Amino acid sequence: MELTVNYLGDVQFEAEARGHKIVCDQPFDNGGADEGMTPPEFLLASLGTCAAFYAVQYLKVRNLATEGARVKVTCGKVLGPARLDNFVVTIETPGELSEKDIEGVRRSAEKCLVKNTMLMPPSMSVVIEAAVGEVASN
Repeated sequence: MELTVNYLGDVQFEAEARGHKIVCDQPFDNGGADEGMTPPEFLLASLGTCAAFYAVQYLKVRNLATEGARVKVTCGKVLGPARLDNFVVTIETPGELSEKDIEGVRRSAEKCLVKNTMLMPPSMSVVIEAAVGEVASN
């Protein structure tokens, strides 16, 4: 997988993958124009849409109602280092489900690639690609 982020100016960025583009911005109170979600909100969106995908797949396979299904993701911010923690993924399914199907939806959502990635921290590196030149001094 690959995604490219381009700087648009001020505190706005555009993320692009496979020809799809989304704008990332900051709220007014953080110097932005509030024209897009923040990076942490994108993380919640990624987790929520992944869980929703798996939950809806379970419902579809069993010919259960899917129209109106919703997922809500909440979390808190903690320090030391600053990060998000205490994520709660709430799946709202349309119609009534048996206890067996409720457990099936939960098990399906537990298969979410994003959730599992967050639970098993991946290796990560930061690479800087920049031309190196002399700095002028007075």
